[in-house]
Amino acid sequence: MQLGHVLAGVAVVLALEGLAYAVFPGSMKRMLASLAATPEQRLRTGGLVAAVIGTGLAWMMIGAG
Repeated sequence: MQLGHVLAGVAVVLALEGLAYAVFPGSMKRMLASLAATPEQRLRTGGLVAAVIGTGLAWMMIGAG
């Protein structure tokens, strides 16, 4: 995986997150409040699962291209 691919992925994440805040600011505030009330262990587990899935998908897409 090249640095350009990683930077492109980061750019897409920033664009999607920015779009979500621009289009749904109230929903994003409610989601953040909900995250603040979520136990840390649950957040760690969810973050690890998301990181593994995201890395696997990126690896498959880069390998397929």
